[in-house]
Amino acid sequence: MSSPSGLPRLPGLIEAFNTTFKKEIIIGFRNRGDLANPLIFFLCIIVFVPLGISPDGKVLVGLAPGMIWIVALLATLLSLDRIFQSDFEDGSLEQMIVSGQSLYWMVIAKVLVHWFMTGLPLTLLAPLLGVMMSLPEEGYLPLMVSLFLGTGSLSLIGSIGAALTVALRRGGLLLSLIIMPLYVPVLIFGSAVVRNAIDNSPIVGQTAILGAFLILSLVLAPLAAAGALKISING
Repeated sequence: MSSPSGLPRLPGLIEAFNTTFKKEIIIGFRNRGDLANPLIFFLCIIVFVPLGISPDGKVLVGLAPGMIWIVALLATLLSLDRIFQSDFEDGSLEQMIVSGQSLYWMVIAKVLVHWFMTGLPLTLLAPLLGVMMSLPEEGYLPLMVSLFLGTGSLSLIGSIGAALTVALRRGGLLLSLIIMPLYVPVLIFGSAVVRNAIDNSPIVGQTAILGAFLILSLVLAPLAAAGALKISING
């Protein structure tokens, strides 16, 4: 479609966001293997923990909050490099940058789809994983809430590393080195929510901090990722 001046009309922000979101959802469901890999990894590790350490419920309950959160972090990290990779390989990422369209909303759309494909399934699986790790019932809901808030932050923060390494071959190790230190606060407060719930201690403070991390990540991470994409492509 052309503008009154005869030049091609750039799509509006909402239109560009919706187009990117629908495209990523379609690509995600076409690549079902990539979609299943983090979930299979997550389930395998949680199944192996009782076999490798101890099936005793008293031992597992002490490990459950930290172990579930560490595996959720690693499962998210496993899929981060695909956020921008296909657009970089087919040249559409470069076209988006030179078109003058806002990269901020494009990054948010891509990260939202990544969370739908990775963080949301992990959150929904939380009660099952709690049963497998002998987690007390009072820890199920706090575990789901902490994963719901925390995995959103993990996807947003991870998009910065994915943008910085998109043009690098075998950039997975560098991506991990960049992102892992930024994940530490989310890991600490996410596991603390579950641990406090098991001990019947207040969880409002830790949950509020996780929510603040998510809001801060939602505002700043897409800006940083958009800047990193321009640096990666121009470099």
